[in-house]
Amino acid sequence: MVACPACGCERTAGTPTHAVSAALADGDLDRALTLGLLDVAQCAGCEAACTATLLAARDGRVRALAARERYRVREARLARRSTERGEARTATDTAGSPGTPAPQASMALPPAAAAALARAKAKAVTGR
Repeated sequence: MVACPACGCERTAGTPTHAVSAALADGDLDRALTLGLLDVAQCAGCEAACTATLLAARDGRVRALAARERYRVREARLARRSTERGEARTATDTAGSPGTPAPQASMALPPAAAAALARAKAKAVTGR
């Protein structure tokens, strides 16, 4: 039987919970996870503060694991998009007949920007 290191509870039904609490008290998160931190049941004999500490540690780890999964999904999505864009570029580049250079993208300015540029050039020439 493992007594709870946080509150001293000695209920035998709470032994797995007490072992996880002992690991957390030692700062050994890996051991706490191995002992079942993510799915540990609450000990009815432990004090409220002891239970709150255990639940906070569990909830923090669940949030961290969820964040890691979201990061992995995001990275996979970005890699997939990058691959799709590369394939689309390759398909566009090879669409012409052999030996013909790929058409260059038009570098024309939008009409409003072209007009503003023309006014600026005219101003620079007249020196005003």
